[in-house]
Amino acid sequence: MGQRLRALTLLVVLMGAGVLLGSALSQWWEFGPPGPGARRPVEIQGRLQVEVLNGGGNAGMAREATILLRDLGLDVVYYGNAENFSPEPSVVIDRVGRLPAARAVADALGVERVVSDPDSTRFVDVTVHLGPEWSLDTEPSGDEVSPPAWWDLRRYIRKRPSIEGSSSTGR
Repeated sequence: MGQRLRALTLLVVLMGAGVLLGSALSQWWEFGPPGPGARRPVEIQGRLQVEVLNGGGNAGMAREATILLRDLGLDVVYYGNAENFSPEPSVVIDRVGRLPAARAVADALGVERVVSDPDSTRFVDVTVHLGPEWSLDTEPSGDEVSPPAWWDLRRYIRKRPSIEGSSSTGR
């Protein structure tokens, strides 16, 4: 009986370790075809520096958009509030004459309006000016993102709060 108990204990421990390892590795692997609301890294040739400005006045908008863009592989060098809040809709502004790159950023955020306004005094390639209508629920496909799988332990980890207006470059 003692040998069976040891074998059963070993089996349970190995299964538990497998579940934990699978959960940890799942953040890098996708299982099955991507869903309709799944986002892919933005395909842009060369480096693209982006700034995200909250022009709508809703707390945390710039931070949410920054997290989304960084998750998609973009280099967001600054995020914070715009000089003033206005009812103007969201717009992505091309600052260096790379309109297709600005369009890719707009598509990633679900923003329709893209304009070209080259400005050599700014040290960014694209400026995202979020209006009051923008939210994370704004999906390009209009579908909701599915919740994580039951075995994915990341859903139990709370995100640390960050301060609106912080920047990754110290500006």
